[in-house]
Amino acid sequence: MKKIAVLISGSGSNLEAIAKACEKNEINGEIKCVISNVPNAFGLERAKKYNLRSIVIDHSLFDSRIEFEKEIDKYLSLLKIDVIVLAGFMRILGKDITNKYFGKMINLHPSLLPLYPGLNTHLNVLQNKDKSHGISIHYVSAELDAGPIIAQGSIKVNSNQSISVLENRIHEVEHILLPEIVNEICNENIYLKDNIVIFKNNERSGHILKHYDV
Repeated sequence: MKKIAVLISGSGSNLEAIAKACEKNEINGEIKCVISNVPNAFGLERAKKYNLRSIVIDHSLFDSRIEFEKEIDKYLSLLKIDVIVLAGFMRILGKDITNKYFGKMINLHPSLLPLYPGLNTHLNVLQNKDKSHGISIHYVSAELDAGPIIAQGSIKVNSNQSISVLENRIHEVEHILLPEIVNEICNENIYLKDNIVIFKNNERSGHILKHYDV
């Protein structure tokens, strides 16, 4: 059973989706720690609900990003974490930590990368009148939202819907697809080799693309 760390900054709804899947034995892993860089993040309450060890590492208390990341690394190393999930973690990580955990650290991003790296993805989709929107799960590299893509989930965009409705639909996709991918990684059915995502069951490279009607 793999040891999982989940890094959060906000509400932690995807943390809860992973925790639920672990409770149901739908993930061959256990959340060993939740790390938040925001002391009052609601995700810490979700961690408490599932009796998960939580650690606050407030980035604002450190003199540099390097020192902040060293503190994160201290706990990841201490607990011998196998899989690191950035689930709404709103800090850019530097090359030292991303290089050390390359192939072990994944990120959930709310767009169909390479479209719209960074922030305001839902607004960009609506302003540009895109016909589809979605999420990407990728391995984390030193370049923002640019690591090898593991899986994407897409939905059709309704032209008259509000940004909040679109965001809620995207959350639904996240809560389905992220636990599935975490389980496949824990089972070593998905892994990184020579910077290419490999799917053990069908011996292919590339990434998964699923369409959802939510």
